[in-house]
Amino acid sequence: MRLFIGLALPENIRSTLSAVQSGLPGAKWVKPENFHMTLRFIGDTERRVAEDIDSSLSDIRVPAFDMKLSGLGCFETKGRVRSLWVQVLKSEPLKRLHEKIESAVVRTGFEPERRKFKPHITLARFKGGASSDRIGMFMETHNGIQIESFTVNQFTLFRSHLGGEGSVYEPLAEYELYEEIMIGA
Repeated sequence: MRLFIGLALPENIRSTLSAVQSGLPGAKWVKPENFHMTLRFIGDTERRVAEDIDSSLSDIRVPAFDMKLSGLGCFETKGRVRSLWVQVLKSEPLKRLHEKIESAVVRTGFEPERRKFKPHITLARFKGGASSDRIGMFMETHNGIQIESFTVNQFTLFRSHLGGEGSVYEPLAEYELYEEIMIGA
């Protein structure tokens, strides 16, 4: 099973993001139902290990929090753009959730993630890469996209099914974040 842990997005956010998915030749746009923010990629693993991951993730206790998206960015390799994404603004609650998930995955026997955590939601990928100039014009046009903040109240263990028509993400388990109780409010 190919697994990752992520945050699913509410329908209204997916709709807003999908509205900018046009006008960029060569882009392989992510299907709106696949929009998510990856918290930890796990990769191919056996069912028994997936059960251990599930058990470890079930122990995570963090409060729900608001998340904000703002601005576009891209990942490049040797001057060629591989993917276009919308930035997730960093926050202390998001950082704390990421750290707890990373710790839970490492406890199940995985190596710590070496890449720096860069919270984002992929909008498009480019086979063979795309020129920075073309992407730059698109980003300049759409960088002012207005995306309302939303509450993150759960994270999900996903299974990724790879196929010719693109990946399909199947939620295997969802983990609720708790609501903070305001005393005296």
